[in-house]
Amino acid sequence: MSKGFKQRLSYRLTRDTVLVAMALGLVLNVIQITLDYFSAKESMEKEIHALIDISNSPASQIAYNIDVRLAEELLDGLLRHPATIDARISDNDNETMAAASKSSPVSSYRWVSDLLFGPDRVFRQELQVPQLEDLPLGNLIVTIDTYHYGAQFLQRAGYTLISGLLKSLILSAALLAIFYFVLTRPMLNVISALSQVQASTPEKVRLPIPANHREDEIGTMVGIINQHLETIDSSLAQLRHAESAMKNYSTQLEQEVADRTREISEKNEALQRGNRALVKAKEDAVRRARARANFLASMSHEIRTPLNGVIGMLGLALEGELDPAQRNRMEIALNAGESLLGLLNDILDISKVEAGKLSLENIPFSVRHLIEECATLHAQQARRKQILLVTEVDPDLPENFLGDPTRVRQVLNNLLSNAIKFTDEGSVRIRAAYSGGSLRIDVVDTGIGMSKEGLHRIFSPFSQADADTTRLYGGTGLGLTLCRQLVERMHGQILVDSREGSGTHFTVTLPLPIHETSGAQDLPRVDPRLRDIGIAMAIPADNPYRSGIEAQLRKWGIPIRGASRDPDGILLALASAEDRETLEFANDWQGPGVILADATGTLPPGRANHQLLSLPLRRDELLRCLGLAAGLVHSDDQHTHRAETIDQNAAEPSLSILLVEDNQVNQLVATSLLKKLGHRADPAENGLKALQALENNHYDLVLMDCQMPVMDGYEATQRIRQNPQWQQLPIIAVTANVMQGDREDCLASGMNDYITKPYKREELRAVIERWRPSDSAEVSGR
Repeated sequence: MSKGFKQRLSYRLTRDTVLVAMALGLVLNVIQITLDYFSAKESMEKEIHALIDISNSPASQIAYNIDVRLAEELLDGLLRHPATIDARISDNDNETMAAASKSSPVSSYRWVSDLLFGPDRVFRQELQVPQLEDLPLGNLIVTIDTYHYGAQFLQRAGYTLISGLLKSLILSAALLAIFYFVLTRPMLNVISALSQVQASTPEKVRLPIPANHREDEIGTMVGIINQHLETIDSSLAQLRHAESAMKNYSTQLEQEVADRTREISEKNEALQRGNRALVKAKEDAVRRARARANFLASMSHEIRTPLNGVIGMLGLALEGELDPAQRNRMEIALNAGESLLGLLNDILDISKVEAGKLSLENIPFSVRHLIEECATLHAQQARRKQILLVTEVDPDLPENFLGDPTRVRQVLNNLLSNAIKFTDEGSVRIRAAYSGGSLRIDVVDTGIGMSKEGLHRIFSPFSQADADTTRLYGGTGLGLTLCRQLVERMHGQILVDSREGSGTHFTVTLPLPIHETSGAQDLPRVDPRLRDIGIAMAIPADNPYRSGIEAQLRKWGIPIRGASRDPDGILLALASAEDRETLEFANDWQGPGVILADATGTLPPGRANHQLLSLPLRRDELLRCLGLAAGLVHSDDQHTHRAETIDQNAAEPSLSILLVEDNQVNQLVATSLLKKLGHRADPAENGLKALQALENNHYDLVLMDCQMPVMDGYEATQRIRQNPQWQQLPIIAVTANVMQGDREDCLASGMNDYITKPYKREELRAVIERWRPSDSAEVSGR
């Protein structure tokens, strides 16, 4: 078959039609053969069953009479059936009474039949006579060879497939002839006529319409081609006219292109001048940002240094013997200094965020402990205003997250401080939950709320919701701005919802990952005996503190019952110093113990078996009170443990510390704190004098200020590390700077650790214990 013939439309139509017809016919034939297959199997079953049914009565009589001759005649009759290869009658003991058999036919197609129908089938019929239906006489067993039925089925299937193939071939030949005469030959005539059209003069030719095709698709196609030829004729005329017009406009176009090129060149030069101006403006902005950062670093040190001295001296003064009036004035001055330091920190933090210089830690920390710590810190502020501060931490909250606890604490403290400040009655709630890979913290108050206009500017620097707010409550308006910037820096989101007079609801969402080691080992251990004792709840159902306490108790599996219905449980009641009725009820309680929840901070110590639970709720404190109230943990054990800890700390030898500090006030503060911690401190005004002091005396640890005249702390540390004798000497950086990179600069210069001013006793104690030399006792002895 030639290649040209295969490309003809009639051939391809015939091929596709026949292929579809053959595929459809094959499917139908397969369906018909499948149906025939099941019909053959059913017919085989029916025919054999009919044969057995016919033979059943004679076989039963033969078995009853035990007539072997008639049995053999009956079995020979069954073997005359072409499919039967074995027939036998057996008695009740399966002993053969009579049997007859013949060999199976042999055929090369037998394996197909065996695959479809199986090689043979065995049919068994129980023999009985109508008069004695309960008397079994034996069995009629007939074995048939399925090849008889399989051969018939294969013959019919082959005929079906061959007839279908022949029909498809006949259909192909008929369709090929029809398509050729009806479609291909007229199309070839049209193509032959179209090939005679000259490209140079297409308008002079029109195609003839084939005979008998004026009304069908071929006639329509030829008519459309003729219409297009006419259109080409008119288009050529227009093209020639346009060509002449284009020649006339060519000169004008060249002139216009030249003008546009000149304009583009001028605009390009202007754009380059603008780019140079932008580059210069960017360099100026970077230079100003660098200057501002340097100014902030310098001002941080210069302002913090005297301020730290003021706060430190006030703290030392408060530790002495003062009359109430003096102590009150000192506390006011200390609070004012700490407020000023907090304001300075907020301004520096906002500047660091805007300059992109704020670094975040990624360390494990407990969100639950952080929230409880912040709530405890603000509890006294809430009590002074007689409002309730409630923590509702989800009991299923993971124990540890990875993130920056300092910044999370900073955000939460700001939100709590604002909520308490702007709430005169009601409550402030803190909720925390974790879902969908994000930590959600809600701070909800019942305070003055905000207007819609105030919501739009609440996160702007140096602004508050309304002018009256600033006048009545004070504040700088920096706290929420810093919160928003810190939350966004941690890739989180902070939202606020509020209405005037209806309180405010802040929602902070932070995508904090769970620490890998956070699990059951971090959970507090609950004594199983508490689940047997149970809690007698005497806190009103509408009290805000009850839901959080109940949720935690249910998480531990501790049953909660009413105080009137469970006189044998641990009484948990909410009381205050003025609530005489509750206190008397607690004094008369006959159960194992009493826990008095105190939200006012005024409750005095009660009986020995009365435990005070300070609110807002802390999980570990609740568990401790439960253990003490139930008698599972004794207070003597706790006092003994504390005494052992104190004795152990007191047994630690004192250290000889070199204090390198240029400010005399800070020298006095640090020296006093170190002496109260039991250590000896020698001051040095700068790094050069520190080197001289190290050459003349032995020191266990060095507290090194960074910014000093003559020789700063960085250079002094590098000089110390150059001496092999001082390689292992712990050097702790103490600086008032808080800009990014300060800690890295200290560690890079050879310092071991880093603390910031003002000096704090616990921070000093912790860093000294962390870097205490292991051989300090021997050194002190020498």
